[in-house]
Amino acid sequence: MEPHPNAASMLRRSITPSPPPLLSLSTRMLSPSPPSPSSSAAAPSSESKLPFSSRNPKSSFPHFPLFSNAHSLQSMTLSKCFSHSGPANPIPISGTPEPESAHSLVVVSFYKFADFPDHALMRNPLKQLCEKLRVSGGIILAPEGINGSICGTREAVEEVLAFVQSDDRLKGLRRLESPVSPEEEAIHSGQHGHSASSPLAAGEDAPFRWDHVRVKLKKEIVTLGMPAVSPIEKVGKYVSPKEWNDLISDPDTVVIDVRNNYETRIGKFKGAVDPCTTSFREFPSWVEERFQINRTDAEHPKVNVNNAAEDAEKEMENPKQHLPRIAMYCTGGIRCEKASSLLLSNGFKEVYHLEGGILKYLEEVPETQSLWEGECFVFDKRVSVEHGLVQGNFKLCYGCKQPVSDVDMEAPEYEYGVSCPYCFALKSDEEKERARARQQQFERWGIIGGPDKGRRPAARESDSASRKPNQLSRSV
Repeated sequence: MEPHPNAASMLRRSITPSPPPLLSLSTRMLSPSPPSPSSSAAAPSSESKLPFSSRNPKSSFPHFPLFSNAHSLQSMTLSKCFSHSGPANPIPISGTPEPESAHSLVVVSFYKFADFPDHALMRNPLKQLCEKLRVSGGIILAPEGINGSICGTREAVEEVLAFVQSDDRLKGLRRLESPVSPEEEAIHSGQHGHSASSPLAAGEDAPFRWDHVRVKLKKEIVTLGMPAVSPIEKVGKYVSPKEWNDLISDPDTVVIDVRNNYETRIGKFKGAVDPCTTSFREFPSWVEERFQINRTDAEHPKVNVNNAAEDAEKEMENPKQHLPRIAMYCTGGIRCEKASSLLLSNGFKEVYHLEGGILKYLEEVPETQSLWEGECFVFDKRVSVEHGLVQGNFKLCYGCKQPVSDVDMEAPEYEYGVSCPYCFALKSDEEKERARARQQQFERWGIIGGPDKGRRPAARESDSASRKPNQLSRSV
């Protein structure tokens, strides 16, 4: 790595030529350092050749670059220069500002479908490890696997992921990396990983705040409500971002956005079909209605062994069986795995989905070649991202957890922390009052519920003495 010019100029201004210790320090600080290794664990997929032209048949799952601009690179260089991993008492350099963080942060989203019936045993040790390493975010454990999004230093995040993959069933996590802006990194560093002002994020896949970690136990890592649908048994074919444009540009391909309406509202691929669902649970019903599929027949097909040839001929004549080629996409890929398994169970033969989801597409495909329109909703404080995973322009309504634009926030229905044009009419006056009370608590104390939240109020002696015997017995 070449010496960073900003770091070099700062050192020239601040270091005096006389004391030898400072000279040796400047030599060490300006010397090139080898890049830190980063591991990438991607689950191997048995992919077949696609029926359309492919300029890049290799469908790998590389790491995203951690640093997206020169400012981040400068922070990285200074962080390495002023790291406390060297002498116990480093020599201070006058005029040099303190680094924002000793280590740069990274956000990693990951998931793995697996047969994981004893998932509850991992919850406590995983949560304790995240708290010890100050890794924040949200993780879901379920009998069908693991799903999470976490934020922390690279070393800490890698340690958490290594712990997860120490269980052989969870090896080969599918993972996506996103950079952290210098502003967010400064907040994280200033609060030692616990920012009291971090707002709640939204979404059913990985709801979390960046100031603490949640490890939840659920029935599914992504809720479809159909236990018979198992991506462990069968799943559609993965398509790399570089192959995606060719696939969805084919007029014989039906492109389906598997996300919910509050996500599709701010961005989607050109020509994609929007199911207009409010939750992933509604997707199976939409598929049945759109493609005229009978769920019972699809799950329990009747097979006539004696007249197999006749049944095959009738199947070819049945218009319901002439199902189109499907290309699906979602934010990070996890919902598409379940959705593709659902379609395959319903008789679809050609089912493809975007590997790594929209996030990987926006990372790898240049904007000049992109077929993406708008911004992509994400389940963390960024709310939305654009090409290059740069933070978008949308904010979050904490009344309904939906993205809102600057125009939405100018509407009379918008009230910070209470409502927006999309939820104002759906909320009762009582619900709005409760939301206002929560927002006031948050603004006053930094947490909802106030400083005494979770504490049992001390019982007063006068109250205890005035209790009647029958009231005491009922309470016991």
